[in-house]
Order: sequence, then C-alpha cells, then structure tokens
Amino acid sequence: MADRGNLEGVKNETVDLESIPVEEVFEQLKCTKQGLTSEEGQQRLQIFGPNKLEEKKESALLKFLGFMWNPLSWVMEIAAIMAIALANGDGRPPDWQDFVGIVVLLFVNSTISFIEENNAGSAAAALMAGLAPKTKVLRDTKWSEQDAAILVPGDVISIKLGDIVPADARLLDGDPLKIDQSALTGESLPVTKNPGDEVFSGSTCKQGEIEAVVIATGVHTFFGKAAHLVDSTNNVGHFQMVLTAIGNFCIVSIAIGIIAEIIVMYPIQHRKYRDGIDNLLVLLIGGIPIAMPTVLSVTMAIGSHKLSEQGAITKRMTAIEEMAGMDVLCSDKTGTLTLNKLTVDKNLVEVFAKDMDKDTVLLYGARASRVENQDAIDACIVGMLSDPKEAREGINEIHFLPFNPVDKRTAITYTDSSGNWYRISKGAPEQIIEICNLKEDVSKRAHSIIDKFADRGLRSLAVAQQTIPEKTKESPGGPWVFVGLLPLFDPPRHDSAETIRRALHLGVNVKMITGDQLAIGKETGRRLGMGTNMYPSSSLLGQHKDEAIAHLPVEELIETADGFAGVFPEHKYEIVKKLQERKHICGMTGDGVNDAPALKKADIGFMLIALIWKFDFSPFMVLIIAILNDGTIMTISKDKVKPSPLPDSWKLKEIFATGVVLGTYLAVMTVIFFYAAHDTDFFSDHFNVKSIRDHDHELISAVYLQVSIVSQALIFVTRSRSWSFLERPGFLLMGAFVVAQLIATFIAVYADWDFANVHGIGWGWAGVIWLYSIIFYIPLDVFKFLIRYAISGKGWNNLINSRTAFTNKKDYGRGEREAQWALAQRTLHGLQPPETSERFTDKNSYRELSEIAEQAKRRAEVARLRELHTLKGHVESVVKLKGLDMEGIQQHYTV
Repeated sequence: MADRGNLEGVKNETVDLESIPVEEVFEQLKCTKQGLTSEEGQQRLQIFGPNKLEEKKESALLKFLGFMWNPLSWVMEIAAIMAIALANGDGRPPDWQDFVGIVVLLFVNSTISFIEENNAGSAAAALMAGLAPKTKVLRDTKWSEQDAAILVPGDVISIKLGDIVPADARLLDGDPLKIDQSALTGESLPVTKNPGDEVFSGSTCKQGEIEAVVIATGVHTFFGKAAHLVDSTNNVGHFQMVLTAIGNFCIVSIAIGIIAEIIVMYPIQHRKYRDGIDNLLVLLIGGIPIAMPTVLSVTMAIGSHKLSEQGAITKRMTAIEEMAGMDVLCSDKTGTLTLNKLTVDKNLVEVFAKDMDKDTVLLYGARASRVENQDAIDACIVGMLSDPKEAREGINEIHFLPFNPVDKRTAITYTDSSGNWYRISKGAPEQIIEICNLKEDVSKRAHSIIDKFADRGLRSLAVAQQTIPEKTKESPGGPWVFVGLLPLFDPPRHDSAETIRRALHLGVNVKMITGDQLAIGKETGRRLGMGTNMYPSSSLLGQHKDEAIAHLPVEELIETADGFAGVFPEHKYEIVKKLQERKHICGMTGDGVNDAPALKKADIGFMLIALIWKFDFSPFMVLIIAILNDGTIMTISKDKVKPSPLPDSWKLKEIFATGVVLGTYLAVMTVIFFYAAHDTDFFSDHFNVKSIRDHDHELISAVYLQVSIVSQALIFVTRSRSWSFLERPGFLLMGAFVVAQLIATFIAVYADWDFANVHGIGWGWAGVIWLYSIIFYIPLDVFKFLIRYAISGKGWNNLINSRTAFTNKKDYGRGEREAQWALAQRTLHGLQPPETSERFTDKNSYRELSEIAEQAKRRAEVARLRELHTLKGHVESVVKLKGLDMEGIQQHYTV
C-alpha cells in the first residue's frame, strides 16, 4: 500500500511532479509502470477524490426565485408595491386587484420557466451521464476502458490519436505526440510533446500514441485550477445578457415616460393624486413585456428538451436557431454515414508478392496491427487470424509506428527467430503504392483491383514489407515489396439514407467529405441517395481535373459537387471556408480527429452579429436605434390600417416566416452595403463621395444610418396588406418616422462622439445611403406577398393565374386548391416525376428548396432508380417493403 503521508503531500502539491525525472515520479507516487491495482485505486480515490470538477448544486427555491430577479420583473414588482403602498389616496382603498394580478402573473411565469428549464436540464444531465468521458487505464496489469472519473495519481493511461487527455500526466517511453492545447493556453498550433513531458487535462492528441502516468486529477489539474478561479455561478450567459439589456432599455424608457407623465399630470393638468397613480400603474404594467423572458426561455428549453429526446445535447441554446438557417451539411463518411464496423472478405484478398498466399498477406497485415489497445481496422484484421497471438508469434517487436492522418499508414519493425530485421507497413493504398515505387503495369493492376473493390463498396488496405540490413529502427531500410491488397467493407448505417433524403427535402444540400477513394465515395453516395457527382481532392487545388469541370472555378465546383474523396484535414477546412465565402450557412459533422479543423471553422451564426463584434460597432449607437424604433412603434396604436374583411387571428406561421425572411433580407443588404463600403471603392467611384474603407468610425456612422432607415421602414411593409406605398400610414406614424430619421441622419452627418466611436460622414454619404435604402426597400413588398402566397398555397399560380391577391374567398381559396392537389395525387404512381414533385413539396413545406438542393434531389432520384434496376437493389427493396431482416436472410442465402 502506498504511504498515505506521501500521497497527502502530492495532494497538497508539496512535491513538484511536473519537473522531476519520470523515475522519481513513480517513487513519489508509490507506483510502477504496471499501473495500480483496483484496491489501490479505491484507496487513492478516497484521498484525491473523483477526477472531475466540483459542481455546485443550486437550491431549487433560489432557482425558482431567480426567475423573478431580472429588470423586467423588477418593474412589475415596483408596480405591485405601488398598487398597495401608494395607491391608497383620495379615500380609496389600495388597488389589491392589480397587486394580486401582478403577483400571480409573476409566479405563473416563474413556474413555467422553472418547470421547462428543469426538464431540459434533467434531460441534458441524463445524456451527459451516458456520455461521460472514457479512458484506457492499466489496472491489475490489464488494459480496460473506464470512466475518466476513476483516475487517480499513479494510474498508467494510454493516449492515442483523437483522445482528449483525461488528467495531467507525464509521458512515458515512445514516439513524440502532437498535442492541441489551444483550449488551455491559447496556442493556435499543436505542440510536440516528447517522452517525459507533461500533458494537460483537456488537451487533444492530434498525432501519435503513447502511455503516460497520471500526476494530477480533478481540481488539482492545470485545467481544474483555472476553472476553480472562476466561479461558474457568476458567469452571465449570452441569453441572460440579452434579456438584461432589453430589461434595462425598458426600464429607461418607462422611467422617462413616468417622469413625463408626472410633469404633465400634476403641474400642468393638476390631476388628482390617485388618478395619476393609476395612470402610472397602467404605464408600468402595460409597458413591460413581462412574459417575454418566459416565452424565450421556455421556447428554447422545449427545443432543447426535444433535441435531447433524439439524443442531442444542446450546449448553446442559440445554436437551435442557427441550425435552422443551415443550407449545406458537410458530412464525413466513415463512422458518420457508415457503421465504422469493418469486415474482411478473405476470398477477395489479392496477392502481389511471389511465394506468398492469402494467409500470408493476412498475417503480415496483422503484424502491422496493434494486438492491444486496438482501433477498428487493427481489430478487424487481427480478428481474421485463427488465434490473435499469431500476430506476434515467432517475432520480437522493436518499434511500432501508429496510424496518423498525415502518413495514413502503420508500420512495425521487428526481428525474426534468425535475428533478421524486417519492417511491415499497412495503410491507404495510395501511400503504400507510393513508397513501393511500383512498375507501371503493377501499379495499373493494383489500381484496377482497387476500383473493382470500390465498385462493390469495398475499402482497400495495402500491405508492404522491407528488409533492414542496418538493423536499427531509425534506418530507412531496403526497397519496399508490395505484398497485397485486403478488401474491407464498412456498411452504411440503417438510417443514413432516410436522414439524407429528409435533409434534401428540407432544402439542406448534403455533401460527403471523405478520406476514402473516389470510387468508394461514389458507391456509398449512390447507396445513400446522395448522388455521385463527386471529385478527388486534387480538383480542389486545380489539378487533375477532367474536361467536364476544367472550366469551373473551385468555389463553384465545391458548391455544385455532391462530395469529395481522398481529402485531408486542410481540405475539409478549405471546403467549409469556400462555402461560407459563397454566403452559405454551413454545418460540419464527423467523429474523427481529422474533422476537427472543419468543425472549428463551421461556425453557424448570423453574419450581422459577427460583423458588429468584429468591427466593434458602438453599443451606444445600437441603443439610439432601439430608442428611435421604440418611439416610432409606439405610434402604431394611433395608426390607420384597413380592417380585415374576415375575423383576424394570430397567423403565427406567416408572422414568423415574414420576420425571418425579411429580417434575413435586410441583414444581407446591410452586409452587402458594409462590404461595398469597407472592402471596395464602389460608392466613391460612382457617387463621387470620399472613401471610408479605412475609417472605422465613419463606417460605423454609415452602417448606423443604413440600419436605422431600413429597420424603421420595415414598419410600413408589415402594417399593410397590399403594397406599402398604396396604403397611407397615419399622420403620427409618418411623423414619428420622419422625425426619427431626421435625427438619425443628423447624427450620422454631424456627430463627432469619441465615446461612441462615430464621426460625421457628410451629406453626400447620407444621400447615397438613403438612395441605397430606398432601392432595396422595394423588394420587401414582393417578399411579403411571396411568403403570404406560399403559406396559403401555390404562390405564383395564385398571383398570376388565380389572382388571389384580390380574392374575397376565405383563406384565399385554399380549400379549392387542396381539392385540386388531392385529385392530382391520385394519378401518381411510384417515384414522383419532376413536374409533380414540386406540387407535393409545396404542400409539406413553406419555403422553396434551393436550386442546388433541387439538383441534388434529381441526382439522388437517378441513383435510386439505378439501385432499383439492379438485382441486388430489387431484392433489398422487396425485403424492406415486407419488413424482413436483411441481415438474417444474408446469413442463410447469397444473392
């Protein structure tokens, strides 16, 4: 048993385990390279505690009361106090009715928020418990996968490609690692860690494989100490910051209104005390959107809860909204679209070396594999031997090079019973063929076999051998001999095809980004209904293009392709970057470490917010826009609007769709304006105004005026049922708009406020901005009509043929159109033809699919038709229709 006193010293950090030699680390921790026993692990767990950060449990009561502790609730609480403390003059009793109503309203909103957020939190916690980090640990001289929480100082762990380091540790003997510790230190590039170096908990292994001894866990790690310095309960989330900002603005606005009312009612109008208090209560209660925090938090909590039911953890609530705008999804193949469970077809093994058979090729492949701590490919190949021990039988392993995304191969250096040195390597055929320097005819034969494997959906793995006359592991060795090819099969997931079909139907274009060969990517794409319009990674660099795509720019090629094969991590980064440059909202999925650069780059978000953050747009100017907007919106209650000929109801779909589309359009127009003013001389060249591309303060003034104009002008579009310029707004609304925009224009032209980072831009720029805003204001009405018609039925058919813009029929004659649609559906058989599929999708979706998605759907339909016209595809279709178990059938029959 380890000396408890020494371990207490380790816990109290009186021993410098980070810098002393590794041998002394074992002495201080009272352990060996064979790891700990289970009993020792339990004893040390009592001393050091679990390997996780301490979580403070919040009181349910305090959490409930917290929903009533925000600026909006404060105003309502002040109103409640006023109702019973101040509203008792002129011989009238306190206003108990308002007091009770306000208190009940506060409790109802808090209760709803508490229940929904608690449910969402419980669901996420349950998922997090099931996804607790795992690690390979050596206990009782055996390697096993355990929860990272059980680790204690003295444990020996295994770190390999893709692993997140579970605790602070010192590296043992082996090859150097590439460690990404940007989350801890801010270093943008991976750092090299040699044997004896320390690695920190939370960093990621980018290359290599090695064993390490744990020296610190939990709050005693580098990450734990940093986290301990920051009390997480004091961190204000972005959502709460938004609510607080809105609440503060409401408080300021109401405070100004209260002061104005007091001045007018008492000194000027000489109103009675109680009448004035009642009016102030009306302002307080009616002027606060008290349900807004509840509606927003509950809506996102429900969305989070629904996602958790599907096995998804929402780490950031706003990601739900951002995902809704995604139009391109780049997906890895292996492990994402497929099962990542490989099998080897021994009958199809191809032998290239003389005096060897298929069993020898398999044996060599197994020798170049790990026999312990295996990945999927190693386990698959070693599992093909009659006894896994054969992989190391009769040889002495000198050195093993693990797989990494750069070399894409493994290698073992060993000696046989005669003392001869050999090296065997297995990996991607391209890399193995390259190191073997094959003759042209042999290379053609190898590529032909690889293509045949790919046509059958098989992955190829190549094996090569060399002798090492120098008998040192550092020696490059003699010429490599190409031994053979192993066919591997990675079947698609059972739900991948349906998921892709639904994504295409929703207008999300799915692209396969894989490191496999092009033929395998096409075969998988055909099976999954993604289409086969795929290209090799070399086409991304402008190399080896076929004539059909030689004239296409790389950006357009990426946009129109169904996928790319043979890609490296930097290619994935470039693909996502180019799609974002083409104004796509791009998502990236993957489970391998080589997806990490693209995952980091695929930041789904609103460009306007990113623009404001990046260029430090003045919050004070945003506040002015909000104040002017609020002043204008308040006049809508006095506006004159044509009444609806039918009873009105809350058309939430139309309201939400109009808000999203028009808001997105205005945001895009602002981004285009910003781009033209910041990155080009378009305005200065065409309108004879000075360039402001290098003057951020003047650029802020210009963007401020443009946003102020278009955001308030949107009121005239949403208030009217017809063309906005045909329905005259009320005098107050128009007057408020004119006054607000005059103020905004004068600020943009003359303001020189250093505290707000704005400088005047002059009347020339003001005129240009007004002209720009007027030009791009005109399409707003068209978008409004298209949304309204799209929701009610066939848009252009209604607008041109049926002329429902002026119809008096209920709901624009939707019932008749639904009957016509139902009649048309009776004539449909099998797959939908192009001329009828559009009618079908309009029934089930309220927005048009993008042209790219439509092209992908057509290619997918062709792929499905080809699948149906093959014998294998026909059998699979029949089996699927009858609900039979295809795997069970394949165990007894061969098609």
